[in-house]
Amino acid sequence: MVSLYAQSLTRRSLAERTGALSQFAGVRLSTLGDGLERGVRQLEFRTGSGLRFTILVDRAMDIAECEHAGRAVAWHSPAGFRHPGLHDYEGEDGLAWLRSLSGLVVTCGLDHTLFMHDDPAEHYVYAPRKAVSSSLHGRVGTIPARLTGYGETWVGDECILWAEGIVQQATVFGEDLHLIRRIEATVGGDEIRLHDRVVNHGFYRTPHMYCYHINVGYPVVDEGARYVAPIRDVLWAAHVETYRAQGTGYRTVPAPIVNFHEQVWQHDMAPDAEGRVNVAIVNEARGFGFEVETLKSQFPAMYEWQNLHAGHYAIAIEPSTNHVLGKEFARERGELIWLEHGEERRYDSIFRILPDGVAVADAVRRIQDVARQPDEDYPQPSGKYPPINGAAA
Repeated sequence: MVSLYAQSLTRRSLAERTGALSQFAGVRLSTLGDGLERGVRQLEFRTGSGLRFTILVDRAMDIAECEHAGRAVAWHSPAGFRHPGLHDYEGEDGLAWLRSLSGLVVTCGLDHTLFMHDDPAEHYVYAPRKAVSSSLHGRVGTIPARLTGYGETWVGDECILWAEGIVQQATVFGEDLHLIRRIEATVGGDEIRLHDRVVNHGFYRTPHMYCYHINVGYPVVDEGARYVAPIRDVLWAAHVETYRAQGTGYRTVPAPIVNFHEQVWQHDMAPDAEGRVNVAIVNEARGFGFEVETLKSQFPAMYEWQNLHAGHYAIAIEPSTNHVLGKEFARERGELIWLEHGEERRYDSIFRILPDGVAVADAVRRIQDVARQPDEDYPQPSGKYPPINGAAA
């Protein structure tokens, strides 16, 4: 049944009330036409519940805008949703990625995440190539997708909105990795379902690292909002030497702060009985929130990013395949993923709008039932990184 406007409707009864589903919900392809966004294809999803979001086909099919009943969820940075043709991957000593950082979901990978790194290139069997140089968070987020389909599919009396595409990160004498992405939402629903497969299409043995930079902004993020998560240990904080200097701990959001320096944590999250990890940013005063659900087996690591500088003002939930200390740390511990030809990794995530106080309270209760996070805003990082994929600590 389709749940719309406080009614449960069959497919037939919904059809009786309109000449086209697009009156309430649907997926529509368009092209942005002005400024640095000019020429970027996007898919607009509307579920009819108040959930609206856009997919940037020409930027890895990442999720850009997201709102519910006119209330914004996704963070929009000053950089905007600029055309990938303007992106200079090697620029600014590897930091040019920041000039394309905007929107709800920015995908990081496919062979590298985290800070800049030069990787030995012997596995690509090409003598002139001594190293693979990777910039911040990898290449994939500014590669256009080949759109393989989109639309609406009825399964009985349930209608699924969907889009699929393939993003190919490839070069001669190097990686040939395909991101095969499917995004779904149910008509009448408040969830976005993201299903990714990363496949080694080439014949070189290739490293794989993966992370989502999930960026939430105002009005979810506002003074008094909370980061709620089943944290069983705080592993790392980038700013531990000046832990209290900015007066902002991991848990409670302050008002915007001029000249705030980003803060990043890695937390070890406890999964529930089904292996799921749920993390939320909740604004209880406003009765509004956003929740991310991942699988611990797919994303064993989780970062928290705070960018609370005035004019930026965002918090990111960042599920990752690897610990925050990077590729060399993963390699030394035997935790770096290597894909042979035809091998793949799958990632299945849910992004859930918490539209009112009841939904916010339910999410907080569910998360706290799994594990109680530290009550202290400045818990001392342990530096004890759990093994990933069975590697020795």
